[in-house]
Amino acid sequence: MIKRLHDIKRLLTAMALTAVVAFGAMAQVDAAFSHSWLGQGYYNPAAAGEFNAIHLTLGSRMQWVDFKHAPMSFYLTADMPYKLLEQRWGVGVKAEFERIGLYTNTRIGAQIAYKRKLGRNMTLSVGVQPGIFSQTFRGHEIITTKEQEMTPDEAIKKEDVSGTVFDANVGVFFSAPHYWVGASVTHVTAPSIELKQTRESIDYYEFNISRGYYFMAGGNIPINNTLFEIQPSGMFAMYKKAWTAQVSTMLRYNRMFNIGVGYRWKDAVTAFIGVNLKDAYIGYAYDYPVSAISKATFGSHEVFVTYNVKLENREKNKNKQKSVRLM
Repeated sequence: MIKRLHDIKRLLTAMALTAVVAFGAMAQVDAAFSHSWLGQGYYNPAAAGEFNAIHLTLGSRMQWVDFKHAPMSFYLTADMPYKLLEQRWGVGVKAEFERIGLYTNTRIGAQIAYKRKLGRNMTLSVGVQPGIFSQTFRGHEIITTKEQEMTPDEAIKKEDVSGTVFDANVGVFFSAPHYWVGASVTHVTAPSIELKQTRESIDYYEFNISRGYYFMAGGNIPINNTLFEIQPSGMFAMYKKAWTAQVSTMLRYNRMFNIGVGYRWKDAVTAFIGVNLKDAYIGYAYDYPVSAISKATFGSHEVFVTYNVKLENREKNKNKQKSVRLM
């Protein structure tokens, strides 16, 4: 019992410290993936349909692995190009599961992006992602002392409560042969979830979701007369009055092996390693904290996998689409 209370105390301390250092006091619900350059579709629905393939991305993040009940995030996107009424589109789906302390978040959405060619091998996309946001608070897992049980706090729910609300993301995405940029807004309507025991319950707890504003960019710079390429990328994110930023640089050899480093503002330094296997990419990232949280944890881990299922070219090589997103 004492050990469990100690673990929870450490976790709550860690969450508080990171919230102050990285984001401030706010309802930040989008995961801060270090592999942001690999999974643009997580933050921006306009990135759907950039490959001439069914493009699958599986991302997972295990944060502060030393803690019990530490944050865990998993998501899957699947997208592909589509042609309708002589116009180019990108369509896809996104599903995410996340656990943060006693909260469980599930998000499911459909992505659609309108694509317009701007000159040779340049594309401007505008996308939207309608969906649902479901949240559960596992009140039955709250641990209380005997004194707290004798004088219970009515503000702390001891039963499980949950709720679901409509949610939506929007974005724009521009791609060229050697670089890409994108901007997006997540949780456009800034919804509030009413957490109840049942749909008929009168009493409820409210969880407010803040809008997220993202700007992302990246490039692919070949090094002349070598098999090396440099792939820099960066992301700026803002919620209400708080913000964060991260940058990374990957070095790719022979279009197969990747290594790199990254930095998230006042939060962590990152080491990347990855390998391309024909139609697949497997990447791993380790985050070492540079904030006060380093006193309580040795870091976080990420694993990302992408896979392309090639589509048949029904127009016999006419109007070929070439991927400009980086792998």
